[in-house]
Amino acid sequence: MLCKVGAIDKSVINVPKSKESHESICNPLLQAHILAKEKTDLNVIIGLCVGHDALFIKYSQAPTTYLIVKDRVNAHNPAAGLAALEKGL
Repeated sequence: MLCKVGAIDKSVINVPKSKESHESICNPLLQAHILAKEKTDLNVIIGLCVGHDALFIKYSQAPTTYLIVKDRVNAHNPAAGLAALEKGL
């Protein structure tokens, strides 16, 4: 599920945007709500921001664990380190 689920523009809550066009905010509460509605047995976090992950876990109705933690070193691509390992870098 995308972190920007719901597509609420940053301007709705007066958050500065980095571009002139539509720019969605992250919505971990809606993510948790949708997964609760789907009655998931386990939620696995891959690459949520610190803080957003805490909110998601708080509102998740199913047990939640991490698979990959977001990493700014890899330009917000949390799986890039895995790809480098696979290539033997």
